[in-house]
Amino acid sequence: MRIVDAASFGSALRKQRKRLGYTQAQVAAFSGCSAVFLSALENGKPTAELGRALRVANTLGINITANQRNGDAL
Repeated sequence: MRIVDAASFGSALRKQRKRLGYTQAQVAAFSGCSAVFLSALENGKPTAELGRALRVANTLGINITANQRNGDAL
């Protein structure tokens, strides 16, 4: 899935969480954030703290990579 904004990032997190069968409360506990934060993140909050958002992605087994638009790695 290509992530282009906070909404698509949140959607990817929600999709993976549901695929794994976890509740928001479980993922929040595993990643050290609140369920309120996770809910806001999944709903595309554009001002979510990057460090915590990456920790949630890591908890869900999602790799985040950065590439140039031509596909080359940075």
